[in-house]
Amino acid sequence: MKESFEELLKVMERLRKECDWDKEQSFETLVPYTLEEAQEIAEAVEKKDWDNLKEELGDVLYHILFYSEIAKEQGLFDIKDVLKEARKKLVRRHPHVFGDVKVSGVKEIKENWKRIKEEEKKEKEKKA
Repeated sequence: MKESFEELLKVMERLRKECDWDKEQSFETLVPYTLEEAQEIAEAVEKKDWDNLKEELGDVLYHILFYSEIAKEQGLFDIKDVLKEARKKLVRRHPHVFGDVKVSGVKEIKENWKRIKEEEKKEKEKKA
């Protein structure tokens, strides 16, 4: 898996250097395409078209790499930072799995998730 991911990263980096269309993309220009790809995922799921879902998930993954590459070029962050943040968020929002919180079911898990998310939002607002 690591090898496949690294190969896709290399494709992204090469496209940003050698393809005129890819070179001129920015965060802002990618947004409509990203929304379109997300909609295509929803349609594939709705139709239970698993081959197409696989393709559309790859497209969204590529968009994540694309945004991350632009950010890296601008000295903001890179894909490793994105992965680290995703891992930290999932661990933080699942204290019943990664901590010692006891829950009685899905309803309580969702309530905890919502509460933790609100706490995170308040923390971000304090820092801003």
